[in-house]
Amino acid sequence: MRRREFISFFGGAAVSWPLSALAQPPAMPLIGWLDSKELTNQSSILIAAFRRGLREVGFVEGSNVTIDFRYADNQPDRLPALAADLVHRRVAVVVTIGLFTTPVAKAATSTVPIVFYSGGDPVEAGHVSSLNRPGGNVTGVSVIYPALNPKRFELLHELVAAPAIIGVLWDPTRNAEAQLSELEAAAHMLGRRIVIVRAGTENEIDAAFTTIVQSDASALFVGTGPFYNSQRRKIVALAARHALPASYHLRDAVVDGGLMSYSADERDAHRRLGIYVGRILKGEKPSDLPVELPTKYELVINLGTARKLKLEIPPRLRALADEVIE
Repeated sequence: MRRREFISFFGGAAVSWPLSALAQPPAMPLIGWLDSKELTNQSSILIAAFRRGLREVGFVEGSNVTIDFRYADNQPDRLPALAADLVHRRVAVVVTIGLFTTPVAKAATSTVPIVFYSGGDPVEAGHVSSLNRPGGNVTGVSVIYPALNPKRFELLHELVAAPAIIGVLWDPTRNAEAQLSELEAAAHMLGRRIVIVRAGTENEIDAAFTTIVQSDASALFVGTGPFYNSQRRKIVALAARHALPASYHLRDAVVDGGLMSYSADERDAHRRLGIYVGRILKGEKPSDLPVELPTKYELVINLGTARKLKLEIPPRLRALADEVIE
């Protein structure tokens, strides 16, 4: 073959290569993470569980998937801009953490899949049409914490000797009177007298503790909701100041010095959240994935706090505890 013929052949061959061979490799899919709270040690533990779930379905951050984390630091008014920015970045999936984040993400996009982790009823909140058939672009993992209130009250009842009065700190802004009625029924069945004090603002929490102490309550049941979670350090400090054994709906409060919590195993729930996101990245539709409910629950007790309160944890509760913090 002559030199001119060789050059002509080589050039023609190059032109005939498929364009796919010349194109750059596709960018890794991007997951947007939208959290109404701040980044804490506990949330880092839950993110690690989320990553484990992703790995179970073949996705490893930095290898074949990227995650962009956004935190509102307990300032809900920041969420719309954070959500809009994630959508602008063309994320493949938006993960929403917390009660306020999902409606904000839904307002930002009706096409990008949204996978939520929520502590409320997603049907009641309007996130999905039903648990089994979510519809639209939204599904997730829901821990319906109010449904655990009767069991959590029963555990606190075991801890505090009768006939001590138990104070109940309740958020009136959550429109959850039916849940309060269930708690009152549980207290009645156990023969416990309760004193319900409503507090929906930070200033009202201080006044509520004064009322609870003046009512001679010997223990405290803290209601559920994002507001009380955002105020958990203040509530834990006030409970310690007034020497009140207190029960919370999230492990975070016990890590911060609260006495006990009973809730879904959040690490397992976040692992399953990661699995759902991975399945969507592989092509499944949110509308075909039923909302998952927890299958594991955990009782967490802070023994250091119990010692400060000069409180003996009954052997049965210690045996039931999934985690004991020293």
